[in-house]
Amino acid sequence: MGTPSPLYSSQRYDRMSYRRSGRSGLKLPLLSLGLWHNFGGVDSEENAREMIRFAFEQGITHFDLANNYGPPPGSSEESFGSVLKRDLKGYRDEMIISTKAGYDMWPGPYGEWGSRKYLLASLDQSLERMGLDYVDIFYSHRFDPETPLEETMGALATAVQSVRALYAAISSYRQEPTRQAISILKDMGVPCLIHQPPYNMFNRWVVEDGLLDILEEEGSGCISFSPLSQGLLTDRYIDGTPADSRAAKAGSALQKSAIDVPTLEAVKALHGMAKERGQKLSHMALAWNLRHPQMTSVIIGASRVGQIEDNLKALDGLDFSEEELKRIDEICLQRQQSLK
Repeated sequence: MGTPSPLYSSQRYDRMSYRRSGRSGLKLPLLSLGLWHNFGGVDSEENAREMIRFAFEQGITHFDLANNYGPPPGSSEESFGSVLKRDLKGYRDEMIISTKAGYDMWPGPYGEWGSRKYLLASLDQSLERMGLDYVDIFYSHRFDPETPLEETMGALATAVQSVRALYAAISSYRQEPTRQAISILKDMGVPCLIHQPPYNMFNRWVVEDGLLDILEEEGSGCISFSPLSQGLLTDRYIDGTPADSRAAKAGSALQKSAIDVPTLEAVKALHGMAKERGQKLSHMALAWNLRHPQMTSVIIGASRVGQIEDNLKALDGLDFSEEELKRIDEICLQRQQSLK
């Protein structure tokens, strides 16, 4: 790999805490950087480069991608590969790089879902886009109800056994498919390293469905995405919807479903709680995710370096009192009941 050039501080690992993923030997930083948005071909290449470099400098060693991240699809992996080659080539062994396959990627019947044909072809394409021999974690991005789970998990096992990936993982699988997937992989001699579901104060199915309990029982880790509910659990919406926010974009998930009176009232109440704790709402929301010992890491998104820097402040206030947790539950339950 060559000798690393002295681009990054030797103290970078002192700035981050790490948790073991389930019963594996792999530790992940409490905050991982997701490249879902703002790293695609339509975005500033130099801004993406600055964010990736800054994250690594702060001890964020895990970078989470998928074949369809962009836009256009595949371009986030290309952008990340360019930064790897330019700035991080000598640090590959200090990085955890994950990618996924499962959503629509190319035309025809073999370009999405969970077939062996699609998953392994997609992984090869991802490796080529990033200029890598292997990824650390390869995910089945979503459960495919029409493909036998044995086939989908068999493709993940092949990825690991062929050393195109070091670990197998699943994303957004519900309770029973998760249990089955872990069992099938175990029979193939390939542990399921980690599960990546959405989880935040407003979206609690991970706990309500018992998924965290299953993962703990089976020895798999958990890494949540959308911990800020796509920006809703931040201070941005306290005084309404900013014109440049994600919720203001035509067709966005937030615009369609989330910006309503009960939600805004809950956001304001949570904002008040965070202020009492000496935090921003975003910091409290990230810390709330990480309060679970089973939660290995939380994926953050960013559009600029300053957002990553700000999110790191969440790590300074991870503790909650029982009263605080009860109050958060009450606020979120009231919202849920108002939306029925």
